[in-house]
Amino acid sequence: MLRHPTSTAFVRTCVALVALHASLASAQSAERAAPVFVNGEAQVVEAFKGSKNWIQHDLWVETAFDSDGDGEPDRVHVDVTRPAQTESEGLKVPVVYESSPYFSGIGSDDRQYFWSPNQEVGGAPPKRTPMPPVEADNKRPLMSRSHVSWWVPRGFAVVHSASPGTGLSEGCPTVGGENESLAPKAVIDWLNGRAKGFTAPDGGEEVVATWSTGKVAMLGTSYNGTLALAAATTGVDGLEVVVPDAPNTSYYHYYRSNGLIRHPGGYMGEDIDVLYDAINSGDPERRAWCNENVRDKLLLASHDRVSGDYNAFWKSRDYVHALSGVKCAVFLSHGLADWNVMPSHSIRIYRALDALGAKPALYLHQGGHGGMPPLDMLNRWFSHYLYGQDNGVEKTPRSWIVREENPRAGPVSYPAYPHPEAAPVRLHPGKGGEARGSLELSATKGQGVETLVDDVALSGAKLAAAESSKNRLLYATAELKAPLHISGAPRVRIRVSADRPAANLSVWLVALPWVDGKGGRSSVITRGWADPQNATSLSESRALEPGKFYELEFELEPDDQILPAGQRLALMVFSSDRDFTLWPAAGTKLGIDLDGTSLELPVVGGEKALAAALALAK
Repeated sequence: MLRHPTSTAFVRTCVALVALHASLASAQSAERAAPVFVNGEAQVVEAFKGSKNWIQHDLWVETAFDSDGDGEPDRVHVDVTRPAQTESEGLKVPVVYESSPYFSGIGSDDRQYFWSPNQEVGGAPPKRTPMPPVEADNKRPLMSRSHVSWWVPRGFAVVHSASPGTGLSEGCPTVGGENESLAPKAVIDWLNGRAKGFTAPDGGEEVVATWSTGKVAMLGTSYNGTLALAAATTGVDGLEVVVPDAPNTSYYHYYRSNGLIRHPGGYMGEDIDVLYDAINSGDPERRAWCNENVRDKLLLASHDRVSGDYNAFWKSRDYVHALSGVKCAVFLSHGLADWNVMPSHSIRIYRALDALGAKPALYLHQGGHGGMPPLDMLNRWFSHYLYGQDNGVEKTPRSWIVREENPRAGPVSYPAYPHPEAAPVRLHPGKGGEARGSLELSATKGQGVETLVDDVALSGAKLAAAESSKNRLLYATAELKAPLHISGAPRVRIRVSADRPAANLSVWLVALPWVDGKGGRSSVITRGWADPQNATSLSESRALEPGKFYELEFELEPDDQILPAGQRLALMVFSSDRDFTLWPAAGTKLGIDLDGTSLELPVVGGEKALAAALALAK
């Protein structure tokens, strides 16, 4: 195996010089530097400011697994930035920790290496060309400088690690496999004296975290947030709080929706093996083994790009099934217009932890992918859980929502999410959907069946904006006379038929008149997708009988939004969603039984509030 040489003498010299500088500075001070707190928040300490007052070094932590098949426990690459007083004055500090597969770079985003979306639903996919090997950018001693300038001056150490099979970390990337949970656990164990660290990936001198209090906070956005949650599921002692921002909490829900093969927004043709190729930046001498045993024999053999069915492979990569191990505080963060890692990823974890009595917290903003809670909020959380500051964090509201057009630093709070006054209100479509049918509180029987013809060449935005189209059905409320507050996950019940054995089914909830905005956020309220072949079972597709009606019920993505007066709320039903589904040949005909179709909308104030907003007599 290719090993990465390390000059232990050089490292010792650098550490010694920094320590000497800190020692001299300390000798000039009448008292030792220590963290300072005001109103329960850590403050910048002059003695901790600036890189000249920091010790920065890297090491390799030994894990309990061998994921690259070389017969030796994998070691993960770790970097550390800490106040120099941890060396010169014996200061012990807690740790802010982020792990990532991205610190050494990622592979090509050229679509020729992705799966082609030109695939019939239920048909065999065209062959994919694996992307070229990643040329890793391995930086030392610091693989990342994120969080350092904010937290170290406030009396925290900052630690980063490269996930298995990436950068200078040994092992194989497994994209949600067990080693991605156990690797950050090993780092936290090292910070608590329960695992060994070394100055080299093979051999080397032992490195002990004598400066650590053992208390750790993990945070990160996207995959990095996923790894924070993964570490939490291990129940590792010392991990006190995690802040997963836009985490992928289930790889099935990332790449599939209710049995339908779906792709993250903006990355048509992405699937779990593509993500593997993108992050596979580890030891070139072990990549061939990893490709054969992880990508080909596990990922490609299990992800089932034909049916989209849920199976044991996907279940093993769903963190909701491992939450009983969580012992730390959890503060989830997500954008309500995130069409990459969709907000349901955080909401499902919030719900599940809540059901376990764990009392998680939630921060939701109106933007897209990524967006941590404000730093002052994080400061209060970390000061409480890592330094024991009695600042009332554990007694504060459990959900924070950034209102439309408001800065992210000024969220409003609810006791929990959804808004406690939200109640489901059922709306029913009325015929005329080729142009614009009605969407009303009362159901009219005998509405019959309306049809649409699939054509993936037409985007969802174009269909929603059209005055009339044979390629979608649209049902809208009367104009709102007052603002309407939606909080929670809308739910659709739909009775559908197809003239072919398989078809995509897409549902959008939109605001009219249609206005194009960044990501369509100004008019797209929420979305959802389903495969009618999975009407009765998520794990077993069954070919559709042409002309037979199937009943489906599923949630759309959760939201918290106040619709202004002057808009109409509209339900749009169509087949293939160009931005999110496969692209079958045009022409599939869907029938929608209006009597068997409805929308359940979570409205703050319930039916009374909706009736008032529509100026209906009650």
